[in-house]
Amino acid sequence: MRTLAITALAALLLGACAGEAGPAGDVANYDSLRQATAECTAKGGHLVLQKNGDPEYLGDYGCERK
Repeated sequence: MRTLAITALAALLLGACAGEAGPAGDVANYDSLRQATAECTAKGGHLVLQKNGDPEYLGDYGCERK
């Protein structure tokens, strides 16, 4: 029981950190990348990581026309 409580607390704390945005842009997690991909596809493009971009930041991705 104690191990379960510690694991749940750790998951909660890590989840809170992953959802925070930094000064350079939003954190690129599964949901934000899925939404950005859908928006880009609706515009007729595809989402790509920019040259020398950091894959952890959503601001480093761009929508390129096909």
